Amino acid sequence: MSAVADGRARGSVSVEVAVLAPAFIALIVLAGVTGRTAIADEAVEAAAHDAARAASISRDAGTARDAARDAVRRQLDWRGLNCAGAPRMTFSGSVRGRSTSFNAAYRSPAGQPASVTVSVTCVVSHRDLRLPALPGMPLRTTASATFTSPLDRYRSRG
Repeated sequence: MSAVADGRARGSVSVEVAVLAPAFIALIVLAGVTGRTAIADEAVEAAAHDAARAASISRDAGTARDAARDAVRRQLDWRGLNCAGAPRMTFSGSVRGRSTSFNAAYRSPAGQPASVTVSVTCVVSHRDLRLPALPGMPLRTTASATFTSPLDRYRSRG
């Protein structure tokens, strides 16, 4: 191979790197967004589970709400998930299989089947992963999960 051919080969490698580097960087950013979304989904699912369980072992609705909020905060902190703003939580209940309010589930008499449901929603920001070359990349995603836990049928409620 001649020296001229070697010079052209080196130049073409530089052009290939210049063309492929942005695509490679975009792929890494996309992997970061996908990974962060998957971790957020798992963390919110665990937080909703813990919140419903903590609420279901409480004796009254007020204590249950506080226990659920604490459980969500602990789980998200433990997993290192920082929601953009506070996570949104909604509470509901059911008595004898019929939907009702969270408070009504705790007012139902002992012996009746009742359950509580906690939904957790967290908005996850991707602003730190933003890449101008990817104009359609979302700046945030929303992770939501809902979990239902039964109240002890034979424990007094208030």
